[in-house]
Amino acid sequence: MLKYFTIFFLCIFFSNSNAEIKNKIIQNLIDTNNLNFKFEQNVNGKIKNGNCTIEYPKKIFCEYARSNNKILVSNGKSLVIKTRTSYYRYPLEKTPLNIILDKNFLIEKINNLNARIIDDNLVNFSILEKDNEINIFFDKETYDLIGWQNTDIYQNFNITFLSSIRKNRVLSKNLFKIPSQN
Repeated sequence: MLKYFTIFFLCIFFSNSNAEIKNKIIQNLIDTNNLNFKFEQNVNGKIKNGNCTIEYPKKIFCEYARSNNKILVSNGKSLVIKTRTSYYRYPLEKTPLNIILDKNFLIEKINNLNARIIDDNLVNFSILEKDNEINIFFDKETYDLIGWQNTDIYQNFNITFLSSIRKNRVLSKNLFKIPSQN
């Protein structure tokens, strides 16, 4: 009997603990208007890094280090990837970033998903939306978004890790302006 009581107690404890973590992640997202961070991106084994700023909803500006002046910009509707020699423009809604950059959508999904604790320091939520699976990762201590894993628009496997995260900074109004094609 004691064995069943212990198992029941542990199930209740871990269930409540995960619910508390999930609520703190949701509250942290609610309180976050923008993020600035360094990133490391692994696309099919190729490592790229740089700096990004996200402003909710759906805006992002990234500068890649040592990469032909590569930038990635979304103004909330379009996503542009530009280098010295190329220019690509996509409707944001056709990319996985449409989900990642939509704080309200993330909150709604997280509220209805079970948290998975990984290595006792990461919290993972797997979001299935329109034939896309996106794994979102949060730090278990700070409740900050620290990365995601998805398949990009070219069907490349993409893992992005965030570090040096700063929240709710004053941002330039022109930061998310779509660059011209030149």
